[in-house]
Amino acid sequence: MTVDDRFGEDLERARRERIRGSHQSEIVTDPVSDWATDFSHVDPVWAADPYPIQDELRQSCPIAHTDRFGGAWLPTRYEDVAAIAYDTEHFTSRAIIVSNVRPPKDLAPVGAAPPISSDPPFHHEARKLLLPAFTRTAVSRREEATRAFCHALIDAFEGRDVVDAARDYARHIPTRVIADMLGFPQEDAEKFGAFVENTLENVNASSEERLERFTQLSNYLLEQIRDHIDHPRADLTGYLLDAELHGEKLRPEHVLGTINLLLIAGIDTTWSAIGASLWHLAKTPADRRRLVAEPGLLPTAMEELLRAYAPVTMARLVKDDMRWNGVDMKADDWVLLPFPAANRDPAQFDQADQVVIDREANRHAAFGLGIHRCVGSHLARMELRIALEVWLQRIPDFTLADPAAVTWAASQVRGPRTLPLRIG
Repeated sequence: MTVDDRFGEDLERARRERIRGSHQSEIVTDPVSDWATDFSHVDPVWAADPYPIQDELRQSCPIAHTDRFGGAWLPTRYEDVAAIAYDTEHFTSRAIIVSNVRPPKDLAPVGAAPPISSDPPFHHEARKLLLPAFTRTAVSRREEATRAFCHALIDAFEGRDVVDAARDYARHIPTRVIADMLGFPQEDAEKFGAFVENTLENVNASSEERLERFTQLSNYLLEQIRDHIDHPRADLTGYLLDAELHGEKLRPEHVLGTINLLLIAGIDTTWSAIGASLWHLAKTPADRRRLVAEPGLLPTAMEELLRAYAPVTMARLVKDDMRWNGVDMKADDWVLLPFPAANRDPAQFDQADQVVIDREANRHAAFGLGIHRCVGSHLARMELRIALEVWLQRIPDFTLADPAAVTWAASQVRGPRTLPLRIG
């Protein structure tokens, strides 16, 4: 078997044709005029603070709509978000990042990034392939190295009064972990951040611009795959290249799509969760002091921080025209699944709008609901716990250096992009 047999020009050509053959909607970038009828999850106002908007919509218009992105819906109640997340009969996962481009229907049931883009029954098989790499036992083997790396990052702060906790700390931790799991060069870490932002942000870019950005990522991943074929080794990329479904090796687009998913989702979600947690503790000295004094409370507090600042909003596409819960949805309408809004629904959580770091009953949806619940949740929890443990041990006293200088990602994964903290 040669590299070109599985990962050559035919794969790249197919990917280009699929994107170019998709329907592109009119691009609208005007400021939002009415959140109930014209929302945009990439509007700067939403990115800065979506919670008041979500609360208002939940009370007055629980399922908002917009003509942007070719038509999209935004449920804000926990029960609606959960119902859609579990409903694979009426909603497809073939595309989970809202943009002005809809991929063709023949991508289902595999999708471009299996298993998160996959529909049943294929989804179950694709997800099952990944489970061994993300068990508690497998994740625990990475804890020591993760802790050492967190200490090394903080060692580099010596002599500084202000650090950007998003760029100088939170971003690097999942990048190192996922690069190590995939067997990618650590020196390529800066590229990973750019890939994340190009994939999840800038969704109002034209199809040509998005194609170019995806091609850059695909070219990089193909380079890494070729290196693994030429120099086999025991890592997650090698595992996927050797894996089989129904007695056959995985198709090239399956391998490429899954590695794409692991790289993008494995970095941005945890980067955002660590950053949001440090932001909260920097602006809430009572919670910070309590966690420093009671380190055993951290696992409970961590779940509350995940609930209150859940980073991820997923999406589905409507399969066919239908009336759903009082609204008329059209085939190929987007439906956002804002797990952050579900996590702040007072019908589901007491004091839903408050961060209660010793909250015991906390069945939050930060890792999603339904068949696509995050396969890497054990890994994300480990990284978040170690990142906060080490930070609080080494830097027990820190505050926001300039609250106005904090910026947040305008995408379906929300977390601080700049987070200047005064330390010491």
